[in-house]
Amino acid sequence: MEKAIGIIPVRFASTRFPGKPLVELCGKPMIQWVYEQAKKSRLLEQVIVATDDERICESVRGFGGNVLLTSLNHTCGTMRVAEVASKLDAEIIINIQGDEPLIEPDMIDQVVHSMQADSDIYMATLKKKITNKDEINNPHVVKVVTDKDGYALYFSRAGIPYKRVDIPSLHWYKHIGLYGYRREFLLTINNLPYSVLEAVESLEQLRVLENGYKIKVLETEYDTIGVDTPEDLVRVARLKAEFE
Repeated sequence: MEKAIGIIPVRFASTRFPGKPLVELCGKPMIQWVYEQAKKSRLLEQVIVATDDERICESVRGFGGNVLLTSLNHTCGTMRVAEVASKLDAEIIINIQGDEPLIEPDMIDQVVHSMQADSDIYMATLKKKITNKDEINNPHVVKVVTDKDGYALYFSRAGIPYKRVDIPSLHWYKHIGLYGYRREFLLTINNLPYSVLEAVESLEQLRVLENGYKIKVLETEYDTIGVDTPEDLVRVARLKAEFE
């Protein structure tokens, strides 16, 4: 069975929410919630936090987690993950967002299992059916459209597909930013030039599609909430309190 390792890329200097990984959430720093959820995965052999900030390193070491200090020059999480992956011998690398403390371990295992079962999948991610219609045209909710085999056609902040006629079987899907890569493919796309579509939508996965590569998109029953602002943190804290 191919070895899978989870990497959580985080940085301290977030534009909208500085210090986000260390902000307290129900008594723990947010990065600890993400790390502990990832560690519950049955298929990951190891979980590593990748960061450019010593304060985050200290926090992760403080709760007993694995952490590696990375370059200050990375412009996106994928680059940070690739730096760490380049030093590992794992065949499958899972990029786990550091601002999603509600991530379900089964979501991680679904991606790992699909890649272990099919060697033709070199990159995979998740989608969730949209039930709240307000999310369709919300630019903070990324939408994805796939082909008949479940490979991504496009990701957008716009409400794709556009509903010109009423088709009862049509559904909209939000993209959940959990990624699985075969290690060599991750290192390949990390060296691709910044793309036009990536720039206009501010979605780095579009670099992959624009260069002709395929992304397998798996449907999940789980939803998650990314913490982009202090208001999101309040919302997540409320949800955690309800379920504990």
